[in-house]
Amino acid sequence: MNDTNRVNRFVTWTKRPVGMAVIVASLIALIGVIFAVTRDEEDADTKLASPETAMAGMEGMDMGGMNMSGDGSVQLTANQLQQFGVTFGTAEERALANEVRTVGIVNFDETRMAQVAPKFGGFVERLYVDFTGKPVRRGQPLLEIYSPELVSAQEELLLAGRLESSLGTSSVPGVSAGSPNLVTAARRRLRLWDISEGQINQVLRTGRVRRTLTLHAPVSGVVVEKQVLQGQAVQSGQTLYTIADLSNVWVEAELREADAGAVQEGSPATVELAAFPGRPLQGRVEYIYPTLANEARTLKARISIPNPDGRLKPGMYATVRLSSSSRSALTVPTTAVVQTGERAVVFVDMGGGKLMPQEVEVGRTTGDYTEILAGIEPGQRVVTSAQYILDSSESNMAEVMKSMIGMGGDMGGMDMSGMEGMDMKGADMKGMQMPRKER
Repeated sequence: MNDTNRVNRFVTWTKRPVGMAVIVASLIALIGVIFAVTRDEEDADTKLASPETAMAGMEGMDMGGMNMSGDGSVQLTANQLQQFGVTFGTAEERALANEVRTVGIVNFDETRMAQVAPKFGGFVERLYVDFTGKPVRRGQPLLEIYSPELVSAQEELLLAGRLESSLGTSSVPGVSAGSPNLVTAARRRLRLWDISEGQINQVLRTGRVRRTLTLHAPVSGVVVEKQVLQGQAVQSGQTLYTIADLSNVWVEAELREADAGAVQEGSPATVELAAFPGRPLQGRVEYIYPTLANEARTLKARISIPNPDGRLKPGMYATVRLSSSSRSALTVPTTAVVQTGERAVVFVDMGGGKLMPQEVEVGRTTGDYTEILAGIEPGQRVVTSAQYILDSSESNMAEVMKSMIGMGGDMGGMDMSGMEGMDMKGADMKGMQMPRKER
C-alpha cells in the first residue's frame, strides 16, 4: 500500500465513530516508534516490529504534552524538541543560481579541419608526409603524383606559351591581342586542380613537362587521418589526408534531458581535466545541439576552448560545470524536504511546538536549497532535521491502525468524539497489548 492510500484511509477512518479511538491507539504506536529510535544499543528494525518491547522501556522518558490531532499535526514539548534534535529553517526568497555538473569529451574544432583529395586521377610517386599524427604547415609538400591528365594540361600550357610568342610578331591586325587568353586559360585549368603557381611558372620557364607534380597542405595542423601509400593509384575525389588545426578545440558536454532547460548558449562554463588537476579552463557554451541521443537521452552542449600550446588532446575526458544566470525564488533548506515517492512534504512550525506536515511542489535543487513552487508561504519556519521521526508517524499511520482494529473492526460502539488533541500525560499504558507486526 502506498503512502497516498494510507493517508486516504486514515481520513476515512477518522470520520467513523471509532475514528478518535484509533488515533489514540496510533499515538501509542508512534510513542513506541520514537522510543525505539532513541535506543541506540538495540536493533531498530526489531523495535518497530515489536511495539510491546518498545513500550517496556518507556519509563523515565518524557512524553508529556505530546499530542496528535485530527489534522495530522504533532504537538511536542520543548524538552521533546531538544531530545529529538529538531532544528528549523526558514522559507524565504533567495538567489537561485543553476549549476549543472556533467562530463564532456575534448573533440576537434570541425571548422578548422580540411581534407586533401585530388581533383584528378593518378599514381602516388612519393610521400613527404608518411604517417598519421605528423604536424604540417600550410603550403608544405604532402606528396608527388603522376597523372596523365596533368601531363596533358602541361603540354597545352606550353603550346599556348609558344603560340603567344609566335603570334606576338604577327603583322595581322588583331591577332596578337587575343593570344594571351590561351595561356590564361591553360594556367587557370592547372590552378583549379590545386597545382601551385610556382610549379606552373616553372613549366613555362623551363619549357618542359614535369612527370610528377606536388600537392601541398591547404592548412596548418596535425594529420589525423592518412589513407594513402606510396605507389598507390588514386581516383578523382579520393580522400588522402585529413588535417586538423588543434590551436582551438571543442569540449562537448553531455546534458541530461532534465538539465536541458537550465543551460543556454552563452552560459559560462568551467572545464577541468584529469590530466591537468587544479588548472581549470574557462569558456562559454557556443552551441547547443538540436537533438538528443536516443539511447542515453542526453543533449550535447559545445564549448570552444583555446589550445595554443596543444596540451588538450581530442578524446580526453573532462568535468564540466555549467552556470546560468541566477534568479530569485522561494526556497527552503534541502534537508527540510521529505520525498515520499509520489509527493514531497515539509513540516511547518505552527508555533507552541505544533508541527504540521504540508505537501509542497518542488522545483530545482541547487546546492543547499530547494525551490518551492507551491505549498508554503515566505517566512514560515520548517523542520530541517529529525523529519524521519515525524514522517514515520504519518506514513505508517494507516498500517498501524489496521493491525490494531483488525481491518477497521467494531470498537464496541464507543463514542470517542471530541478527543482530538487528547493529552496522554499520565496515561496508564500498563498491560496494554500491542499486536506484533507480521514480517
